[in-house]
Amino acid sequence: MNTTQLIKSAQIDGVELHQVRLVSLDEHKDHRGSFTEIFQDHWGTVLKPVQWSAVKSEANVFRGMHFHVRHDEYFCLLEGHCLLGLRDLRPGSPTQHKSALFELFGEDPAALVFPVGMLHGWYFFTPSIHVQAVSEAYPDYGADDNWRCRWNDPELELNWGIENPILSDLAANAPSLQGLINGLTFKGYFS
Repeated sequence: MNTTQLIKSAQIDGVELHQVRLVSLDEHKDHRGSFTEIFQDHWGTVLKPVQWSAVKSEANVFRGMHFHVRHDEYFCLLEGHCLLGLRDLRPGSPTQHKSALFELFGEDPAALVFPVGMLHGWYFFTPSIHVQAVSEAYPDYGADDNWRCRWNDPELELNWGIENPILSDLAANAPSLQGLINGLTFKGYFS
């Protein structure tokens, strides 16, 4: 990468998804280090957090694609470089079946907040640390609201531009997008 190139966290592909918000964060630096507010209620996002998590990922790791029917999410990359992909599966949403891809840099802090019903995943180019918040705690959603699909299914319309990422066993064996939709339909999500 050209070091004179401006590093800017931004949406790089897809459409502007309904109720998804990328918030630029102000990092206040001085001789001691820096201070950055990473969440404010007054932003007016969909998220009312109940659980915060710090996550470390190695280079070439892909996490997702995850889907939840009960909680909103927040993602803030603190260190590193990643792609974050979303696919709107919300019935009746004005952007249903549309996708968006964001590129985030720890050097340009931003928070991505998205509502329930967004299929989501993230790929890390470099060793990275991110903060994640959800509006429902893992002990409440982990067993019955932690759906998945294959990260590279062409039906997602997410141009990751990557090959052979490091996946969890669950991600490596995830069904297609249509398989996920069939499972959610069976459970009554799309009825």
